[in-house]
Amino acid sequence: MNRREFVAAASAMPVAAQGGKKRIACLSSTYHVRSHSDNFITRMLEGYWINDRYYEAPFSVASLWMDQVHPGDIGQRLASAYGFPVAKTIAEALTLGMGKLAVDGIVLVCEHGEYPHNDRQQQLYPRYEFFEQVVQVFKTSGRSCPVFTDKHLSYDWKKARQMYDWSRELRFPLMAGSSVPVTFRRPEYDPPLGVQLESALSVGGGWVADGGIFHILETLQAFVERRKGGESGVRSVQMLKGAEVWKAAERGAWNRELLDAALARQQRGAARRPEEMTAVLGLIEYRDGFRGATLALGGVTDYLVAVKPKGGPVQATCCYIPIENSNNFSMLVHGITQMIATGKPAVDVRRTLLVSGALAALMESGYQKGNRVETPELRIGYTAPARSWYASGEGS
Repeated sequence: MNRREFVAAASAMPVAAQGGKKRIACLSSTYHVRSHSDNFITRMLEGYWINDRYYEAPFSVASLWMDQVHPGDIGQRLASAYGFPVAKTIAEALTLGMGKLAVDGIVLVCEHGEYPHNDRQQQLYPRYEFFEQVVQVFKTSGRSCPVFTDKHLSYDWKKARQMYDWSRELRFPLMAGSSVPVTFRRPEYDPPLGVQLESALSVGGGWVADGGIFHILETLQAFVERRKGGESGVRSVQMLKGAEVWKAAERGAWNRELLDAALARQQRGAARRPEEMTAVLGLIEYRDGFRGATLALGGVTDYLVAVKPKGGPVQATCCYIPIENSNNFSMLVHGITQMIATGKPAVDVRRTLLVSGALAALMESGYQKGNRVETPELRIGYTAPARSWYASGEGS
């Protein structure tokens, strides 16, 4: 089947909904309390809150597949309680025993579980391998459906790019990414589209494997993509550690003033001076000449952003993570709901594609003990929306 035949078949073969709700397949690396699978899939079952508003469970979960069964597994129990099967394979979860794709949307959560790290501090989650099996069902079935895949697309740039290219080739809506850029902002701040920025910094905690730095990097991207001229891609990256972080500030590689403004927005402030904390810096040079930075500090527990608009004062905010209920995930779930319902992703997946590539290069720079890494492959352009997708209000 060629591409034209695939697209024609996809539009001609809608899936019937159950009880008026669209059906989704949920694919999980492992499913236990407070896992990402719990944060996404359980909300799809029980509904979710954003501020004081409750949203009913948007879809009918038709199937669940798990790669690993955690000792504290809740996937089997929820499947029994809600009456959907636990499939033995990804293909079975998507086809429901019918031989062809039989769901309207797919939520793929490959985070947590026993997967190795490489020497670049990247956890080798098989997101690409799971996604490839989804694509194979699409090709065999002659139709596709919207897909969400949690966090960065892959630790490997070529795999991440292939995942994006499949979505374009087969024309299915694709969303990915972190909950941090779309959570509540204290105070609420969204840079005006087309703003002229002089510099920008995002700050997070001391989780400096790729899974932790990803959150800080995509949060930076959610703000700087709004700059004048739109996004054009990343030219190079560099990772610095320890004393080199503060030397880089002294020579003007990043704006130390922004760190003070960001830290002033902490909701759970640390008493120690930043220079006393373990520090890992990411320097990001964009293709249009703009420079941004990420900073992982061992004594910080919030996600913070500060930007310096041209001719104006520094603006800073906290991307708030409610520890008590993980409700930073609700707005991202709300965006997935929109995509599956309408076919229109709430967040442009090119943001996460660009961040996936920049993150892989940053981890390579760290492995090379701080060498600058050129990224000619990251010529990825897009324009941010008039208003960013994030949760308004204080959050809870």
